[in-house]
Amino acid sequence: MRVGVFICHCGNNIAGTVDVAKVAEAARMMPGVAFATTYMYTCSEPGQEEIKEAIKREKLDRVVVAACSPRMHELTFRRTVEKAGLNRYFFEMANIREHCSWVGEDKELNTNKAIETIKLAVEKAKQNKSLVASRFKINKRVLVIGGGVAGMQAALDCADGGLDVVLVEKSPSVGGMMARLDKTFPTVDCSICILGPKMVDVSQHEKINLYAYSEIEDIKGYVGNYQIKIRKKATYVDWSKC
Repeated sequence: MRVGVFICHCGNNIAGTVDVAKVAEAARMMPGVAFATTYMYTCSEPGQEEIKEAIKREKLDRVVVAACSPRMHELTFRRTVEKAGLNRYFFEMANIREHCSWVGEDKELNTNKAIETIKLAVEKAKQNKSLVASRFKINKRVLVIGGGVAGMQAALDCADGGLDVVLVEKSPSVGGMMARLDKTFPTVDCSICILGPKMVDVSQHEKINLYAYSEIEDIKGYVGNYQIKIRKKATYVDWSKC
């Protein structure tokens, strides 16, 4: 196993409160790490080229980038390692910006935390397996749990987008906390004046199946293909006669 660790300065965002040179030195001592270096902006094109060249030159089979949030550049780096011939899932990202350098001003503490964060990412990378992306059909129905103003708006947005929606509310009626308020902040508008039309829209929308006075009893399956068991509480009312 040959793991490469690339530590980003992120300008002064990381290097300002983390000793990146010390982090790189510590990374080189971690089991399985064959190469560790720092770079000013790893997400830049030259930074990505550096990663690709190091993968080939050092014969790396796992890559860890210690930088910002995976939300920003994880896909970028997965594509980078893939271009260098590695499976994209042999890549791991250690967030040492939001989780370390931006958290505190103590450089020593931030540095030590960055080292531990990278150590975890290295161990994770070593356990990763080669994966292949696959496509499968999904059930294009949406479950919204909670019929407050947020739940109703979410249900309406999805339904207006053409999706079938199941809206589950544990109370006898939708509306939630907002239905109990007289006015709303900051416009001091009448609550029911805003909420009323939404409640009508939800109850009459052809794409929304409303389960009031109901609760989720069981959830099985996986993303795109969940199986939900809903328990409708007894109302002792024959709704067909209402």
